[in-house]
Amino acid sequence: MKYFVIGDEDTVLGFGLVGVKGFVVKNAAEAEASLKEALQDKEVGIIIITEKIAEFIRPLVDAYLFTYQFPLIVEIGDRTGKLGTKPGIRQIVNEAIGVKL
Repeated sequence: MKYFVIGDEDTVLGFGLVGVKGFVVKNAAEAEASLKEALQDKEVGIIIITEKIAEFIRPLVDAYLFTYQFPLIVEIGDRTGKLGTKPGIRQIVNEAIGVKL
C-alpha cells in the first residue's frame, strides 16, 4: 500500500522527504486531475490532501468519501494551519480507533 499527497509546494516537499509521492496543486483543475490520477493507481491506499486544496474540489472529494472505501482520503492542514471547521488529525484517529493519542 502506498501513500499519495496532494497539496501546496511545502506539503508535497515535506512528504516527499520521507518517500511519499504527490502533486503540487495551485488551482481547481490541477486538484481534480491529481485526485483522479491518484484514484486510478490501485497501489495507493491513502491519499493525503490539504484542506485548502480539497476545498477547490469539495463536491468531488465528498462524493468519493461517501461512496467508496479505498483509498482512504485524509485531509490535513497546510503550513498555515488547519481550517477551523474541520477536526484535527489527532481527533479523527482517536474517534476511528477509539484510543486517545
